[in-house]
Parts: sequence; C-alpha cells; structure tokens
Amino acid sequence: MRDATPHPPPRSGPVGPDRRSFLGLAAAGLVAAGCAPPDTLLSARTPIHQWNLFAGGDGMRMIEMHEAYRAEHPGTDLSATTFEWGEPFYTKVAMGAAGGRGADIATVHVSRLESLAPGRLLDPIDPAELAEAGIDSSVFLPNVWEQCFFEGQLYAIPLDTHVLVQFHNLDVCRQAGLLDADDRLVPLEGLDTYLDALREIRAVTGAYGLSLDTWGPWSNFWALYRQQDGELLFGEDDYEWDEDKAMAAMEVLYRLSEEGLAPRVSQGADTSANLANGRAGLMIHGNWEMATLNAAGTPFSASQFPNLFGNHRTRGDSHCYVLPHRRDRSPARTRAALEYAAWMLRHSLTWAEGAGHIPAYRPVVESPEYDALHPQAEYREAAENVQFEPKAWFSGSAGRLQDEATGPLTGLHQGTQTPDEALEQLKRTFRTLIDVPSPV
Repeated sequence: MRDATPHPPPRSGPVGPDRRSFLGLAAAGLVAAGCAPPDTLLSARTPIHQWNLFAGGDGMRMIEMHEAYRAEHPGTDLSATTFEWGEPFYTKVAMGAAGGRGADIATVHVSRLESLAPGRLLDPIDPAELAEAGIDSSVFLPNVWEQCFFEGQLYAIPLDTHVLVQFHNLDVCRQAGLLDADDRLVPLEGLDTYLDALREIRAVTGAYGLSLDTWGPWSNFWALYRQQDGELLFGEDDYEWDEDKAMAAMEVLYRLSEEGLAPRVSQGADTSANLANGRAGLMIHGNWEMATLNAAGTPFSASQFPNLFGNHRTRGDSHCYVLPHRRDRSPARTRAALEYAAWMLRHSLTWAEGAGHIPAYRPVVESPEYDALHPQAEYREAAENVQFEPKAWFSGSAGRLQDEATGPLTGLHQGTQTPDEALEQLKRTFRTLIDVPSPV
C-alpha cells in the first residue's frame, strides 16, 4: 500500500545550517585545516550507486521516485545512472560486473537473468537480509517470484510485471457496439468471435480492426503459442517444441494481415497512432503504451490480452533489482541497496500510475489506491497470466531470440511468407542460436 505519510514541506527560511549544509561546512573546514576529507561525507552517508535502463515516461517516473527516496533518506547518497535501453545497457552491466566494479544495485529484466551469469556477474541475494528490509516471498505472486532464482539461489527482486495488453479506442468501439455500460469491452472469447469483432470495427474505421507491431512480432507469437500450452525448451545441442501449436499461432498472425484486419506494416509509433487516430479500434501492445495514448489525448481503456485459445495468457517480463558483482561489496552498502529496493517496492503505486506496469508488490496491487487506477486495475490479473520467455542465454527482452525471430514472423504480416515457410525459417533461427556459444 502506498505510504500515506506526507513529506515535510520545504523550509521557508533556515534558522541554522541543515544536515547537508553542516556536512558541507565540516568538509570545508577540514580542507582549510589541510586535512584530506575523502571519506568524511561517505562515512556519514552510505552511498548507493544504481544503474537502470529507463528513459521516456518510465524514466520520469523513476526520477520522481528517486527524489522522494532521497528526501526520506538523508543518511544515504543515492546516485542513479540511466543507460541506453537494450544491449548497450546489458553490455555495460556485464562489463562492470566482470571487472568487479558493478553498481551496488541495478534494474534488469528478469528474463535476462541467465544471460547475466548468476554467480559470476551477479552476486546472490541473501533472503534473510532481504527479510530484514521487510520483503519476502509472501508479498509476490509465486509465478513471478520463482523467476528470480537460478540454481536454487535468489538473484533478483521483482519490481513489476509488464505485459502485452489490449487497448481499445472508446469512440470507435462504442460505434461498433462492443462496449458495455461501463465502457468495458464486451467478452470476445475464441478466435472466430474475435475476428468477427475486428470486422465490425473495420466497418467503422474504414481501415483496420486491430493495430499491432509487425516489427516486434515475437511477443505476439509467444502469447498465442503459450495460450495453447506450447512449450519451447532449449538444450545445449537441440530444442523441443510443438510445431502444430506454433503453426496455429502463425496462422492467426497471417490471417490478420491477409484479411486486412491489421496493417501489414506497423512499426514503433505507428502502432499507437493507428489507435489514437481512429484507424483501428483495438491495439495489442505493451502496457507502457498507456503513457503514449494519454499524451495523445486518446479516449481509451485497456484489458487483458485477448482470449483466442481458451485463456488470457500473455507474453510479459519483470523489471527486477539485481546485485552486479563487486569485489569490494561491503555489508553496509549491500544492506542499504536492499533497503532501497524494498522502499521502491512499497512505493510502486507511483510506478503503476505513470508507466502502467503492474507492481510486483502485492500489498500495492491489492490496495484501494490501485483499485482507483484506470485502466490499470482492468488488467491486473495479467500478472497471473504472464508467460515468461524460454530459458536460454539468447532469450528475454532485447535478446537475440526476439531480434532474429523478427524476420520469419514479420514475413507473415507482410504476406511475403506463408505460415509453413515462416515455420521452417524460425526453426533454422533456433538452430543458429543454439550453435552460438554463450558470450559469458
């Protein structure tokens, strides 16, 4: 639950030096006296070096949370550094940890845990120390918490779950007769019902029924594959999966574009623009696109990923805190880092408000304050339906699997490949990835 304790108002005029001013004066005095003060301030304020990959709307919310943290923790010196999203960030984390100079704490995707070589590039987290900060397994969904372990040891603390959801343009869907009295999308269970609804929406828009990213298609494929209980297991020399279920998922993506129900090409900002300008009534995208739609002034709401194969399973991931390897990791700084993570979890309503992510900390998600968030509260159950990516060093957010699966799957949308052809190309992609040795 969000901490309702108000922050103390700023002083209108200090009557004497505050703590920061006093420390500054003390340090200046030491310099004047010819004494070197390298550790004077640090001994009074425990440093926390934090690395993250949040830019845009996510980044602004994270800055807001960090400012609130600093205001409540004058005894710590939090310095947060944001690096470029994706491989540049993960390369930085890996290189810093390999040299024993990693940050005290970093925010990564839990799907990248295996690629970060737990035990070498990441230091394990002591559950007892985390419990001292007030965090244990009871505050997380089991399906999310279990992703944070590697070979029986805890290496991550989940901050959120972020997933593919379905947005709907209120004006368009109202004209199509697909909203109930509360502006919620009426149930569209099963593939045939869903395609019929898209045809009704297209009759209103004159363009498409659904907008989805055709240049990042792996996530949509994975959601549809997992809705059928499809498994994908990567071994050292081979892989196992269900070709029939993969084909069924591909045929859905192929039909959407082949029947003109979704665009053949939609990349980046185009996907949200189609919903915002009324060229589509529905959109499948990450919950983080809520910020884009709000900025555009679009009348919209959201719900879970559509139930096409008997459930609402959806592709997702979790931003989580890890401890990059440090040669000089001190107990005091580790304790401060874990307390920082615990504070961020307890205040993650702010994170949910702006970014649309589902907090991993259950007391927040189950709070009246979260109930009042719309449309976030409409898809909170997606955290229970989230489907993480298969375990492999090349898997996960911004991983090679996502990138290299784009070719065969994008061909389905563009109509340059049939599902049969895309299936064979994707199988070759799997084989190529397995044959590449892990860089760590």
